[in-house]
Amino acid sequence: MSEVYAARRERLRERCAAGGSATALVTRPANVRYLAGAAPRGAVLLLGSSEDLLFCGAPPSGEADEGRPDEALRVQVLPRAAADAAVAAADAAIAQGADSLAVEEHHLTVTRHRAIGSVAPGLRLADLGGAVEQLRVIKDEEEISCLRIGAEIADQALGELLESILVGRTERHLALELERRLVDHGADGPAFATSVGTGPNSGRRGHRPTDRRVEEGDFLSVCLGATYRGYRCEIGRTFVIGTSPADWQIELYDLVFAAQRAGREALVPGAAYRDVDRAARQVLDSAGHTEGLPALTGHGVGLEIDEDPQLAPAAMGKLDTCVPVTVEPGVHLPGRGGVRIDDTLVVRPEADGGPELLTITTKELLAL
Repeated sequence: MSEVYAARRERLRERCAAGGSATALVTRPANVRYLAGAAPRGAVLLLGSSEDLLFCGAPPSGEADEGRPDEALRVQVLPRAAADAAVAAADAAIAQGADSLAVEEHHLTVTRHRAIGSVAPGLRLADLGGAVEQLRVIKDEEEISCLRIGAEIADQALGELLESILVGRTERHLALELERRLVDHGADGPAFATSVGTGPNSGRRGHRPTDRRVEEGDFLSVCLGATYRGYRCEIGRTFVIGTSPADWQIELYDLVFAAQRAGREALVPGAAYRDVDRAARQVLDSAGHTEGLPALTGHGVGLEIDEDPQLAPAAMGKLDTCVPVTVEPGVHLPGRGGVRIDDTLVVRPEADGGPELLTITTKELLAL
């Protein structure tokens, strides 16, 4: 992997040079990990004029949640744990003879930005912007492999839960059990806080599990994700508990399923982000569900669970091959509940079979 990280840093170096900076300071943890292989707590990466350095407050542990540093990258452990790695990196940039430094202004606090300026007053600070995030949008096959394994783990955890007795158990208990199963099957941990909604709570995006117990006839919506080697994916499904679904439940489920299918079928290289959103959203709009819909139909995933691109009505840009995204439309009826169906897919050309579905748990409306 060393050559992969070196190539990523070289691409960033070229972007920095085009912007007039020979050096860059990367502070956002996911960006540090993307370029260095690891992001210990508080670590920063200096893309130097003569040498790249990873600054840490403590020696890297090598644990799965922080990754393993690129072996070709020198790690500089600060002598004091309270020292600011970003300030130390700016000082090192000066020592390397730099006269300018591109920084991630969208991540740095004002206080930290001022501290860098004070330790290196002769250093011209420029804005790196979202350069690293842009590099991260298109994944290589190693990254996609990590997402694929994470999806398999999430599918397995969800499948096992569906085989257990659910009536009478609380949303909170089910969420905790799912997260335990993720780790049991090899995940670094959950990709985000697991959401379990029952009855009137079902179908709500980002619902935090409560002590409400599962009852016969409820909709049960579950959204979970696994992190594997730092890469995060997600899956969301909706089921009916203990009995045949009511007519309104079948009608609502079929509608959301149709919207999700339309969004998935729109995932082709060159498709505008907002056109993917429109494909799913207009199915729901045509059925009269114009109020209370999620702000977006999906988003990119990777080292963070919510990254570019955003599949939203006003989003600018077009899809590329090898971009993993979610498609997750949903409808929630206040006081009754709702449906959410969520998959992680990778954009692929039609010649390669079209979008690759990573999360494969059935989307049939099951009565559990």
